[in-house]
Amino acid sequence: MHLLSSFWGRHAAGLLLALTSVAAAASGEKIGTVDTAFKLIGRDHDILVEAYDDPGAPGVTCYVSRARTGGIKGSLGLAEDRAEASIACRQTGPISFPKPLRQQEEVFSERMSLLFKRLRIVRMVDRTRNTLVYLTYSEKLIDGSPQNSVTAVPVDRSIPIPVR
Repeated sequence: MHLLSSFWGRHAAGLLLALTSVAAAASGEKIGTVDTAFKLIGRDHDILVEAYDDPGAPGVTCYVSRARTGGIKGSLGLAEDRAEASIACRQTGPISFPKPLRQQEEVFSERMSLLFKRLRIVRMVDRTRNTLVYLTYSEKLIDGSPQNSVTAVPVDRSIPIPVR
């Protein structure tokens, strides 16, 4: 038992730092919030709007809105947010492709509860229409959610989307 507590004592700070940096890397840029319900203690329930720049397609930004639970649990990061999100992706600059894209891949993922729920954004390539299609959904460890939202960004035909 002493060996175990000694191990955790030495490595807990590093593990916490690693988990914090992973969570921070997955987060989008906060654009704003709108309060939806007042909470006497802790932050209010709200809708959060975040922007995610697609690393595989510079010039494309996805805007995601999602409900965020407030109160004491929400303020401490212990609440489970609702599995509902909306997405709108737009061309925000010249679109380029530093390397070929996969036909379908997860481009963003963010935690929505302490352990079990994640918001995921998947990019798909519609080769026929030269369009990037983005799907957002919530994934729960035990029971996934059918709540989803989809958007598409057409790419000028003079710039074919490279797919590997």
